[in-house]
Amino acid sequence: MAALKEKRTCGQRCEDFGRFVWNSDNGTLFGRTPEKWVYISLYYVAFYVVMTGLFCLAIWTLMYTLDPYTPDYQDRLPSPGVMVWPDKYDEEHIVITYNSSDKVSVSKMSSCLHNFLGQYNDTLQKDCDHNCTKGKYFMQHNFLPGTHTKESCSFSVSQLGNCSGLHDPTFGYNCDMPCVIIKMNRIINYLPSKNNTQDIQVNCTVLEGEENVKKIEYFPENALMDRSYFPYYGKLAQPNYLNPLVAVRISLTGKRSAKFQCRVVADKITYENIHDPYEGKVVFTLQNLHVPSSPSSVHHHSSAL
Repeated sequence: MAALKEKRTCGQRCEDFGRFVWNSDNGTLFGRTPEKWVYISLYYVAFYVVMTGLFCLAIWTLMYTLDPYTPDYQDRLPSPGVMVWPDKYDEEHIVITYNSSDKVSVSKMSSCLHNFLGQYNDTLQKDCDHNCTKGKYFMQHNFLPGTHTKESCSFSVSQLGNCSGLHDPTFGYNCDMPCVIIKMNRIINYLPSKNNTQDIQVNCTVLEGEENVKKIEYFPENALMDRSYFPYYGKLAQPNYLNPLVAVRISLTGKRSAKFQCRVVADKITYENIHDPYEGKVVFTLQNLHVPSSPSSVHHHSSAL
């Protein structure tokens, strides 16, 4: 029978560990001589220096090839999206409901539009509108000296006429003539039309409830988005840029509810993409929940008195 291994005491174990840390007989530290530790340390220092240098070189190369003013890839944006304000978006469609007899409802809708149009204040655009020629694309091939930016054309909220909120702070939501604002999203270096002759125009049609729509009005006149606001060169190049807007005032009647489609019409803007319902157009329902008393009910009430 093999002899049982002698059980080592705690003191012996500590002595063995101490000899492993420093062995004076062999001159080793943790099992290696100081010379080998120097070689290993130099190897790992050189290894991580090289790896860090390669990583920094890769990042520098990537950043060097990127243009801070223009995205490298825009192939997924053949046409800009279109949005409507007040922005009452849900998962499926846009339903703008209000009650013209409810002060809280009117205040909610008008506050939404006032907040959105706050950035179009004339005072905030005092640095804009340089060399802008209406009706022509504002092409800028060079940056301004010193600031390395490009000029932007101003868009005054007064251009929205009766839907500017300057004359009617409720934007028509206290009656049956509410205003909605159409905005086209930005795409860098995008020109909506192929030349300087075709207008960029908003056109709204009634999809459902045509009998409930008395009139549709546009502001600015002819529902135009002037070509001088295009192309857009990016937020870094044009920090003062504001999208051109078109306001639509809709006169409701009858049941005071209708569904609309508003398109931005230009030869390079598509709107039939089934995978993107907001490309080139926006569809929304506008409804006034206020139900006025009918003449017959008023007459019946007066007779009863």
